[in-house]
Amino acid sequence: MKNGSSLKRVVCIGGGTGTFVVLRGLKDHPLNLKSIVAMSDSGGSNKRIRDEFGLLPTSDIRQCLVALSDESGGAGLMRQLFMYRFDKGKGISGMTFGNLFMAALADILGSQEEAIRATAKVLRIKGNVLPVTLTDTNLYAVYEDGHILTEEHLIDEPQHDGRMKIIKTYLKPAASVNPRAVKAILEADMVVIGPGDLYTSLIPNLLVDGIPQALAKTGAKVVYVLNLMTKYGQTYGFRASDHLNVLWSYIGRTIDTVIVNTGPMAAEIVRHYKTEHEEVVRDDLNGVSSYHVVREDVISPQIVSRSKSDTLVRSLIRHDSDKLAELLMKILNNEV
Repeated sequence: MKNGSSLKRVVCIGGGTGTFVVLRGLKDHPLNLKSIVAMSDSGGSNKRIRDEFGLLPTSDIRQCLVALSDESGGAGLMRQLFMYRFDKGKGISGMTFGNLFMAALADILGSQEEAIRATAKVLRIKGNVLPVTLTDTNLYAVYEDGHILTEEHLIDEPQHDGRMKIIKTYLKPAASVNPRAVKAILEADMVVIGPGDLYTSLIPNLLVDGIPQALAKTGAKVVYVLNLMTKYGQTYGFRASDHLNVLWSYIGRTIDTVIVNTGPMAAEIVRHYKTEHEEVVRDDLNGVSSYHVVREDVISPQIVSRSKSDTLVRSLIRHDSDKLAELLMKILNNEV
């Protein structure tokens, strides 16, 4: 077994279920693995964590910790416990055990950062989970008609016409970068961005001053995992090139490699997404020389079901952790 210093360094940037999928697959490979996680979520249980406990959002951090956790024996039971969502109890329904555990630890240890480190030890994770910032900040989005939304959950689940384009996003107050996140990017052999909602999971990381600069400077391969579906309220009607152009505008550098799924999608799933004004992201990258495009079947055959106490909209289909990890390892090792 190689020691940590001799392993190739891979950094995943994002948040939510997309990053969970990537990390869960990559942890089974010999890597020095780090995850940089957005900290501007304000929906669901995160809103209660922020409003009632005065803490930064914990759900994306929790998901990454669980993705990297030991799944064997008693540790596997702990993993299930941290993902458990209460569906009963006045004031507790909809909350996850993991979020409450981390809130309690933050109070005991006097620091949310220390609570994250302690939780990582409890779950015996393989790798490190790094908040992109420890600043209490909110995501703002400016739309083409001039109106502004001031919280992430309002952007994620729009009450306005979701066909309107977002023309600008920013954090307020401005967030101070976690220096450990910058160091991880600069030392990486490969940086994986996505999959995940473009404006609410990926870009919030890129709005923290220091992260785009690190991505522009790093010698790592920068890989983007293209989303499977468009997102009403964020990327309505977006093609693959639209996603990449938006990322370029925030990073200031071209993505090196783009992963595009070619696996089939059940017709009934496509029909369901259509009722939500969403569709399969169209691959319009043929003949584009700016990116190395890797097309492969990386979709999971499983249909995702959500907890009955979960109030947020979730994706029905996701990338397959093992397929995606195998492909990322090939890219890392220059095999594709």
